[in-house]
Amino acid sequence: MTGADVLARHGVTPEPSAAVSTVRFPDGAHYRIEIPSVEGPAVFLAAVEAAVAAGVTVNRVSQGSGAMLLAKAELAEMARIGADNGIEVSLFVGPREEWDTGRSAVAADGPALAGQLRGARQLRYAIDDVLRGVEQGIRGFLVADTGLLQLLAEMQAAGEIPESVVWKVSAAAAPSNPVSLRQLERIGGSTVNVPSDVTLGQLAEMRAATSVPIDLYVEAPDGLGGVVRGHEAADLIAVAAPMFVKFGLRNSRPLYPSGLHVADEAAAIAREKVHRAAVALEWIARSGLPLTQSRPGAKGLGIPEP
Repeated sequence: MTGADVLARHGVTPEPSAAVSTVRFPDGAHYRIEIPSVEGPAVFLAAVEAAVAAGVTVNRVSQGSGAMLLAKAELAEMARIGADNGIEVSLFVGPREEWDTGRSAVAADGPALAGQLRGARQLRYAIDDVLRGVEQGIRGFLVADTGLLQLLAEMQAAGEIPESVVWKVSAAAAPSNPVSLRQLERIGGSTVNVPSDVTLGQLAEMRAATSVPIDLYVEAPDGLGGVVRGHEAADLIAVAAPMFVKFGLRNSRPLYPSGLHVADEAAAIAREKVHRAAVALEWIARSGLPLTQSRPGAKGLGIPEP
């Protein structure tokens, strides 16, 4: 028996059903799991160990401090861990507006500028940041600036960046409507974050506009609203597939920029995110919906090539 069965006996439907997506990942799966804020090799290993212990398949890890803060040896180690486990590694491109000499991004109306690049000098550094990561085998990058995204996609089309590189559009640039989502896909987004508080109806509208994979925090960090909706994962996936199910962590320490000074906390936070994923998988199974997850190394993932 389910909660829906009980409500149906009383003639109650929680909300109008949204259209079920018929789009899938290249391997036919409905969803993939992402653990964000995996800030370096030690945190990555902690997440992998927790996933093995919990029986959770992690398809992608992402990092928010920026590839620019990792040494070449660390980039290479991240690539090796990802390749060994069939996990995409997506590193945020830096520098970014909020870390620059300007203060606009932290002003009262400034959060909308987060992730943007300030001037041609930052664009130059950002392109070098990507090329430096590619040289160490990284094949996934998190981009918030639309101009940079367009430049990188053009470089990739010209063969200057490997075809296997995946461009993940950051939650800092999350579109809230179908036209904006389609625009980000058109200029090069391989997968696109949407706001964590979207309704099922809004997700259905965006899915109807494009087949690009949608990234959605089913639990968002406090800075992105602190939404906790892992129990809804099955309904969200059914409407938004193909979807990356992302597990942030409410009520946890902000980690950016990360380093040895927060290493233990970063590892503990990553382990708890894996635990949240394991619980959400139980809710997905309980839903009874025939939803499938991609296996390690699935087609279309930005698996590192060390």
